[in-house]
Amino acid sequence: MSTTQPYLNHPQVQNAIQTVRNECKGKQFSDIIDAGNHQYVDLVMEGGGVLGIALTGYTYILEQAGIRFLGVGGTSAGSSNALMIAALGPPGQAKSERLLDILSRMPMESFIDGDSDARDFSQAVLEKAGMVKLIWKASQIMDNLKEDLGLNPGTAFLNWLTTELDSVGIKTTRELLKRLRTVSPGIGLRPTRTDVELSETDTYGDLVMIAADITTETKVIFPKMAELYWCDYEPVNPAYFARASMSIPFFFHPFTVDDCSPNRERWKELARYEGALPKRVMFMDGGIMSNFPINVFHQPYRIPTAPTFGAKIGLEGIEPAEITKPSQLLGAVFDAARHTLDHDFIKSNPDYTHLVKMIDTGSHHWLNFTMAQEDKVDLFARGAKAAAEFLCTFDWARYKTIRKGLVEAFEASRSV
Repeated sequence: MSTTQPYLNHPQVQNAIQTVRNECKGKQFSDIIDAGNHQYVDLVMEGGGVLGIALTGYTYILEQAGIRFLGVGGTSAGSSNALMIAALGPPGQAKSERLLDILSRMPMESFIDGDSDARDFSQAVLEKAGMVKLIWKASQIMDNLKEDLGLNPGTAFLNWLTTELDSVGIKTTRELLKRLRTVSPGIGLRPTRTDVELSETDTYGDLVMIAADITTETKVIFPKMAELYWCDYEPVNPAYFARASMSIPFFFHPFTVDDCSPNRERWKELARYEGALPKRVMFMDGGIMSNFPINVFHQPYRIPTAPTFGAKIGLEGIEPAEITKPSQLLGAVFDAARHTLDHDFIKSNPDYTHLVKMIDTGSHHWLNFTMAQEDKVDLFARGAKAAAEFLCTFDWARYKTIRKGLVEAFEASRSV
């Protein structure tokens, strides 16, 4: 039996497949289509550590409904998924089943590649050990934090991802961009869209991976801003972008780069940074700035030709945070920082509530790198279920009507 069969044969996944095939047959999700009648959307995925396999369940069902992805983006685990979707083939191909095969074989436990003290502390946190044990374990890792600013080097993850990218023919950013820019046969607008023309850039793929440059306090978009950090960025392996994006504070060593561009104008243009130019930059998990970068493909004041779907991990905000311990305070501060910017965008653009679906990940912990296979299967199935629910309720025509109203209101305000 292949490694993917337990996932694909799960009753919840099979039910999701049948749901979209029966209830979504002929349904419109986008005005960009190709010769194979695939419909194209942009997709943004939230970061969530090892819970990211739920995102693959989500994209798998979207592909079963005939949906393909032009722009793909995300943070941390979401950025890794986005990178693999971009790398596995041209935008017109279905890729989630191949990605599932890769993730089902992913040696997650090996990514905790620090010393024995680091592994013991990580396990104690995961098990929610008592305060006495946590303090004892924490005292044993102080040297790790002082010397390396993190517990695990992150080298095992980087090596794994580099190998997987190599296996699908991607060693450089140049190769990745070339694959993204493969135009699907017959791609174009539905005949009913006579109000706009599809530009060349709207016919090929885009990739957005969010990382936090804490040296210059910059929210970084890879590969768009790669030229600021590598003077010659096209030969750079895109696995580096993912390693920068998933540098969970204190859990992984920060990711550092010391080949920064001396071009002040490009720093101003791309990063809006006007300070002293850095020689060496330190990256942390993009989630500390934007864990769900749903705004990255946003085009205001126009009726979109394709929607930007968003997949969030976990049911956040359903209960107030309980804060009685220092660890709870630290967690609440971190959560507030990583969610507020993205929440503000959705509050300012409430039409996006029609595009975003939360995946209920149950009691699974986002740092459980020793997760059992049955838990991975459950997460995949939860993602599949959420996708089917979303597709059955999404109304493309209604969404365009909402956006049309926003455009008309904007135009009216300009004429006053």
